[in-house]
Amino acid sequence: MLPDLKRLIEQLGKDKGIEKEVIVDALETAVLTAARKKLGQNLDMEAHFNEDMGEIEVFRFMTVVENVLNPDTQVSLEDARSTLDEEAELGDSLGLKIEASSFGRIAVQTAKQIIIQKVRDAERDRTYEEYKDRKGELINGFVQRFEGGSIIVNLGRAEGVIPPNEQIHKETFKRGDRIRAYICDVKRISKGPQIILSRTHPQFVNALFEIEVPEISEGFIEIVNVAREPGNRSKISVRTKDRDIDPVGACVGMRGSRVQSVVQELRGEKIDIVPYTEDAVQYVCSALSPAKVGRVFMDEESRAMEVIVPDDQLSLAIGKSGQNVRLAARLTGWKIDVKSDAMIEGREGKEYASLLQIADMDEPTAEMLYNEGLKDINILASADPDLVALLPSVDGLSKEKLSQWIDEAAKIVARQNNGNEA
Repeated sequence: MLPDLKRLIEQLGKDKGIEKEVIVDALETAVLTAARKKLGQNLDMEAHFNEDMGEIEVFRFMTVVENVLNPDTQVSLEDARSTLDEEAELGDSLGLKIEASSFGRIAVQTAKQIIIQKVRDAERDRTYEEYKDRKGELINGFVQRFEGGSIIVNLGRAEGVIPPNEQIHKETFKRGDRIRAYICDVKRISKGPQIILSRTHPQFVNALFEIEVPEISEGFIEIVNVAREPGNRSKISVRTKDRDIDPVGACVGMRGSRVQSVVQELRGEKIDIVPYTEDAVQYVCSALSPAKVGRVFMDEESRAMEVIVPDDQLSLAIGKSGQNVRLAARLTGWKIDVKSDAMIEGREGKEYASLLQIADMDEPTAEMLYNEGLKDINILASADPDLVALLPSVDGLSKEKLSQWIDEAAKIVARQNNGNEA
């Protein structure tokens, strides 16, 4: 063994970040394996690191017996006293030190491979233990290489991987570039721990704001939710219990400095910051920003809202390819259907007018039927006069009159259908 083995163990532990005991155990196992390979598998042997001598010592143990049945582990009293210990007695276990230099080249090579594997396993265990509880953190590294579309990131003592589905499609990196990512998972696989990184995860935006906005990291401001389409646009909702703090203003920063730092890290991704409120209508209206909302019809049972906006705000509310309303729905958890004033007026006017095709139907009555759910002539044509007569608003109309209108509506619909078929 090398005389400076002790120094090498300490240096290896320092370089690899591995406990000294783990390295010593690896050396003892390796040397013992080499000894068995050279001298035989059935021998009773032990290997120990002698810190004072700075070497791994191997001892072969033999039990003193009267009649030798197993020459690998037993020795007669006569042979023991003549070759090992003059004062040996029956039942004693005698240790004989074996010189490591006698193991041979192949045995030493085997020991070397075991040491390498043991140290590698210890490194993997250390890396897993270090990162397993760091899910949800931001981490900095450098692009080391590219493998099958994945980006391998050098994190110092470990490597992280950004799979293709966790990359923003507009971003490009080259080897050596600094990169910041979100630790979304740490897996233990046969090749060692796999640290999965992401730049598309919604919480990546959350973590960036925690760095840029001290009020968030200190707990004064809470990020309620994040909706994101990576590389294009994100919406975040924020709130605070401190009335003296403007959560949106704090996240934007002086002259937009804080939000711009996040936008710069995300390579130009647009970010809308929305104030959270328990008022669902107000929350949805804020989430549709920068569009201005006129009216809202809410269906709490199905968690759906019909949002009416001015004609010139429709495209802004919907966004490019529906992105703005899609993100608003994801942020708030409500189904959102955006319509313009013109669309509503056109819809109501058309359905209202269809009821006026009946000869003696006046506008007040048509409006009353419309409000009761009989919104067009097709619905009226299929209605039951007995049920319609029970509606509160039609109290002044006779059943005969209602039946007459329903019959006339059916004839009009039939003529329209025949005309369409022709």
